[in-house]
Amino acid sequence: MSLDITFTLSDDDLDHFQKIVDKAKSAMASTESAAQIEAAARQLIDDSRTAELPDFIASRLSKLEVVINMVGDAEWKLSDEERTRVLGALVYFCDPEDLIPDHIPGIGFLDDAIYVELVIRELKAEIESYEEFCNFRISEEKRRKDRGLDPHVEREAWLADKRASLHARMRKRRRSGSSGGGGWRLRW
Repeated sequence: MSLDITFTLSDDDLDHFQKIVDKAKSAMASTESAAQIEAAARQLIDDSRTAELPDFIASRLSKLEVVINMVGDAEWKLSDEERTRVLGALVYFCDPEDLIPDHIPGIGFLDDAIYVELVIRELKAEIESYEEFCNFRISEEKRRKDRGLDPHVEREAWLADKRASLHARMRKRRRSGSSGGGGWRLRW
C-alpha cells in the first residue's frame, strides 16, 4: 500500500533554500569550483546509495544523476552560460551544513530530495533535451553498428544536427517559461 503526501513550500521555505545556494556559490568562487560542485553532487549520490533511505528520498536523489551527467557530457556541448546554470543548480550539495545534516538517519537526505525536486522543475527543458540526445546517441550508435559501420566515424557530424535542434528547443522552452519551474525561479 502506498500513501501520497503533499506539502507546500512557502516563500520563506524557498528563500531558505536560496540562502543556502547563495552561501555555497560564494564559497565556490575559485577556478576549481566546477569540478568541486560535480564531485560534491556525485558524492551525495554515492552516500545516498550506501544509506538506508526511504524510497521517496532515494528515488529523488537518483534523478540527480542525469543532471550531473549532462554537465559533464562533452558531446552535449552546453554553452558556458548553460553550464554555469546547471552547476549553479548543483551548488547546494557542496554545503556540508545544508538544511538537514546528511548523517541523521532516515531524514538526513530529505532536504536534498526536496532540493532535487526544485532542480528537476527548474531544469526540465534541459533535462528533457539531454535525455532525448542520449537516447538518439545510443540508438544511432546501435544503428550504425548493425549496418557494420564504425559509430565513431563522422560522429561529430551526425551528433551536431540533433544537438543543435535540441539546444534550440531547450532555449526556446526556457525563454518562454514552459520549462516547468512553476513560477518560482532559483537564482543561480
